[in-house]
Amino acid sequence: MSPPKATLDASLAALRTVVDDGAASLPSSLADEAEALLRQAEARRSRSPDHTVVGVFGATGSGKSSLVNALVGDEVAKAHVRRPTTSQALAVTWDAPGAADLLDWLQIRERVERTQPIDPRAGKLVLVDLPDVDSVEAGNRAIAERLAGQVDALLWVVDPQKYADDVLHAQFIAPHARHAAVTIVALNQVDLLSPADRRPVVASLQGIIERDGLPRARVLPVSARTGEGVEALRIAIGDLAASKAVRDARLAADVQTLAARLDDPGSAPKLDSRAAQRVRDEVGAAAGVDVVAAAVASSYRKRAAQVTGWPLVSWIGRLRADPLTRLGLGPRRRGAGAEDDPDVHRTSMPLLSAGARARLSLAVRSFADTAGSGLGAPWRAAVRTAAEGALDRLPADLDLAIARTSLPARGSWWWAVVGVVQWVALVAGIGGALWLLGASLLPTFGMPAPLIPRVEEGPLKGWAVPVLLIVAAVLLGVLLGLLSAALSALTAAGRRRRTRRRLLAAVDEVVQREVVAPVAAELDRARSVSAALAVARR
Repeated sequence: MSPPKATLDASLAALRTVVDDGAASLPSSLADEAEALLRQAEARRSRSPDHTVVGVFGATGSGKSSLVNALVGDEVAKAHVRRPTTSQALAVTWDAPGAADLLDWLQIRERVERTQPIDPRAGKLVLVDLPDVDSVEAGNRAIAERLAGQVDALLWVVDPQKYADDVLHAQFIAPHARHAAVTIVALNQVDLLSPADRRPVVASLQGIIERDGLPRARVLPVSARTGEGVEALRIAIGDLAASKAVRDARLAADVQTLAARLDDPGSAPKLDSRAAQRVRDEVGAAAGVDVVAAAVASSYRKRAAQVTGWPLVSWIGRLRADPLTRLGLGPRRRGAGAEDDPDVHRTSMPLLSAGARARLSLAVRSFADTAGSGLGAPWRAAVRTAAEGALDRLPADLDLAIARTSLPARGSWWWAVVGVVQWVALVAGIGGALWLLGASLLPTFGMPAPLIPRVEEGPLKGWAVPVLLIVAAVLLGVLLGLLSAALSALTAAGRRRRTRRRLLAAVDEVVQREVVAPVAAELDRARSVSAALAVARR
C-alpha cells in the first residue's frame, strides 16, 4: 500500500534534516545523492501532479518497443528492421499539452500523442519507451539509468531467453527493491514457450524477482506478437495510473532506498555531569586554579602578619612581594587605565607549560571520547573535532576568566583592632623603657631622677612598674602575634577554598562554552540525524 502524502512530506523533511545536520559526517557522494534526490522530488512534485509516468525498461531483444505498440494499439514505437534498437526515449502521451513541462524536465524530446487511453482508468498517462539497459552505447544506457530514477512507475520487460540477465537484475531491478508498489514485470514473448515450459519459466522469474527484493512485484506473461496478456498488462498499468499516490510512492521509495544506505550515527547518550565536572577540574588544575588559590591564602597571611604581628619584627614581611601581585591579581588602582578593565586585563601567570598543555589536551579529548563512545566512527571523530577546536582558545580564555574573577583578597576587620592593641602595647613598653632610662641617666646630668614606683602587694610585689610595662608589652605583642597568626591561617584556608570554588566556577563557564556546548551540539546533531533516518526509512 502506497504511503500517504503526509508520510512523503515527513520523509522528505527527515532526509533534509539528515543532509543539513549530518553533512559533515556523511560521505560526500551520499550527501550529493541526497541533495539531488531532494531537488528531484521538489521538481517532480511541482510538475503535472495528475500525470503518471510509466517507464518501459528492458534488455536488448526483450521486445519493449513492440510491447509499447501493442499496449497503445498502434505502431508508435518503431521496431524490427526500421528501428532495431531504441536510441532515444519516446513518450506516448495522453493530454500532451498538460505533460509538456514534465517531459521537458525529463528531457524527453520524442513525443507521440494519443487520445484513446489504453485503459479507462489510465487517465493522464505518459508511457515512455526507453533505450536498452544493456546497450553497448554508453549514451543510450545513461538515458535508461537517468530515467529509471525519475519516472513514477517502472515496467520491466524481459524475454524467455534473457529473463535472468545479470545486468538487468543486479544493476537495475535489485537497486529498486523498495519500489515494488510501483513496479510491474512483464515476461514478453511467451508465445515462444511451450505450454509445459510457460509455468516453470514464470515461476523461475518470480523467484528471481523475489531474490531481487521485490516479492510483491507483479509478474505478467505477455506476447506483443499475439496479444496474449496485453489486456491484463493494460489493466495493471491502469491500476497504477488510477492511483494518485503512485508519484509519491515512487519518491517515498527513493527516500527509503537512499536512507537505507546511510549509516545510523549510533547511540548518543546524554552528557554525564560527572564527566563534565572531571574535565572542569582537570582544566582548572592545568590553568593554575590551585596556584591562584594558594596565592590568595599566602597573600592573606602575609598582610595579616604585617598588620597584626609584633611591630618590632612585622616590618620584615614587607620585604617580600605579595604573591597575588606577582601573579598580576593584586588589588588594582581605580583610574589606572585599560589594565584595570577586567575584560582586557591579563594575569601575570606564566604561560602553560608543556605538561599543563598536555594535561589540558588529554582532559578535553578524554571528555569528547567518553561523550561519543556510543557513536559510529565518523560521528565520534566529529565530536572530538568539536572539542579539540577549543584547545587553541582555552589558555587565553582561562587566563581572562581568572583575571575577571573577584578574589576574596580584602583584609579582615579584626586586623585593625589587633594592630591598635599592638601599637598601644609597643608604646607602653617604650614608655617603660624610657622611664627606666630616665631614672638611670638624668642624675648624671644633675637632674632629679623620676620616681619608680613598685608593686607593694600580690604576686608581683617588689616589681618596678616600668619593668612590668616592658614585660607586659613584649608578652602581649608576642601573644597577639601568635594568636593572629593562628587565626589568619584558619581564615586563609577558608579564603583558599572560597577562591578555588570561584575560580572553578569561572573555569566551568569557559569549559561549558568552549568544550561542553560544542560536544553537546554534535550529540544533538547525531540524535537529530538518527531520528530523521528512522523516519526516512519507514
